[in-house]
Amino acid sequence: MDSVGFDLAPGRVLALVGESGSGKSVTAMSVLGLLPDSATVTGSVRLEGRELIGAPAADLRAVRGGRIGTVFQEPMSAFDPVYPIGEQIAEAIRLHRPEVRGRALRERVRELLRSVGLPEADRIATSHPHELSGGQLQRSMIAMAISCDPVAIIADEPTTALDVTVQAGILDLLRTLRDERGTAILLITHDMGVVADLADDVLVMRRGVALESGPVAEVFSAPRSEYTRGLLAAVPTLTTLTETERVGGADAAAEQEPATEALGATADPTVVLDGASVVFRRRGAAVHAVSDASFTIGHGEVVGLVGESGSGKSTIGRALVGLVPISAGRASVGGVELGRASRRERRRVRSRIGYVFQDPASSLNPRNTIATSIAEPLELHTSDSPTARAARVRELLDQVQLPADFADRYPHELSGGQRQRVAIARALALEPELLIADEPTSALDVSVQASVLELLEHLQQQHGFACLFISHDLAVVRRLADRVVVLQGGRVIEQGPAAEVLAAPTQPYTRRLLAAAPVADPAAQSLRREQWRELEAVAE
Repeated sequence: MDSVGFDLAPGRVLALVGESGSGKSVTAMSVLGLLPDSATVTGSVRLEGRELIGAPAADLRAVRGGRIGTVFQEPMSAFDPVYPIGEQIAEAIRLHRPEVRGRALRERVRELLRSVGLPEADRIATSHPHELSGGQLQRSMIAMAISCDPVAIIADEPTTALDVTVQAGILDLLRTLRDERGTAILLITHDMGVVADLADDVLVMRRGVALESGPVAEVFSAPRSEYTRGLLAAVPTLTTLTETERVGGADAAAEQEPATEALGATADPTVVLDGASVVFRRRGAAVHAVSDASFTIGHGEVVGLVGESGSGKSTIGRALVGLVPISAGRASVGGVELGRASRRERRRVRSRIGYVFQDPASSLNPRNTIATSIAEPLELHTSDSPTARAARVRELLDQVQLPADFADRYPHELSGGQRQRVAIARALALEPELLIADEPTSALDVSVQASVLELLEHLQQQHGFACLFISHDLAVVRRLADRVVVLQGGRVIEQGPAAEVLAAPTQPYTRRLLAAAPVADPAAQSLRREQWRELEAVAE
């Protein structure tokens, strides 16, 4: 980071944007004095007239969580899994407001939870992190951040990996804090739609240098930097229709029964789900994760599976690869019905399915070289010699546009985009008939996401595999998918050609999903925000 400067004003949101490694989080952590000892910070950071650089440790501890609250990207890892949420919020209050204790402290915790849109405050306060959804956890994290009435909040990628409706709710909450409390917010994000939706001002960074800054509307409409223009150009869009057509879809009165009839692209599809259900048992109770789902994926076809978190998207992906059993109905891959297949047949089916997970950092073994990770399917399912496997690894690295010498590297030596390319190479090692991609780009920078999507498009056209693309990003689905299947509560409520469903959805739920997806245009996003609120009010 070199000579970065900005002012954070009360009641305004400043967004720091740029690719990974641009210095966004380092800039924010320097404000709080949280950089490692190896980092040297020069210049000046002033909060309410007080200099923070070189300030005593006790003064910095009073600032952290007191005058400046922090909302982290991944609340599941930011919260301690051992303690209930309420105790952790109470601890933050005790550190800065020791006079608040006993019944007053417990009531303050519940008041904070209710203020961030969690009406079941008693249940949330006594729940452990693993018992809450991603949206509930992030709201709880915001409750902790505002627990001591800070003058500023640092929100570091606060909506990454959240589905679009939950994201819209979190952004609305941050907007309320800005408007009603006058809180200054430093927003760190790579999502230009989020910037257009929430930020007043934007600072674009690249390799530790501030390239340009100004009001969001000005920077987005007339960016001076080529780099900023590239970031905006890389953002996928939903359609080329007008904003009203894009969000409104079919007439709101034309509500119809959920469409569950499977739409097949070919007479002999690669994947068939026919009335498929998945039921889990938890504490003796039946949980219907998927109910009576029916759709097909034809040879060479990309089907986008969309819906909120908990709608059953990933469960369907795992069911197709045999990781969870089908409780009722029928599911087949490559003509093999999974419920009736023998162990040998299921193993053979798995060898014809490639799987790309959301987070390559956790799906790749950190102890294995890239070559070992890519070659693992070959070792398990073929009798190829080590020489033949090494040759195949080189070929796969070339297909995903990575240098051959990456074979000897380890996952931690690669960027997020490079690791995802390795994951794709491993998924293609056995030349699968079906590729299941489960949120493969949700945590990637917009420009890296664009390159990974281009790669998937190229490989799908080159190899002709069927693809189930699971995502909460409707713009990404619109770009890749031939058809879209919409899930709500484990049920298929709408499906059809992607261009039709995402331009004129027939179901209110699908219209809500579309309205919640932010676009990188401040004026258009303002309209979309109001339409989303109207649809949410009707849904409630």
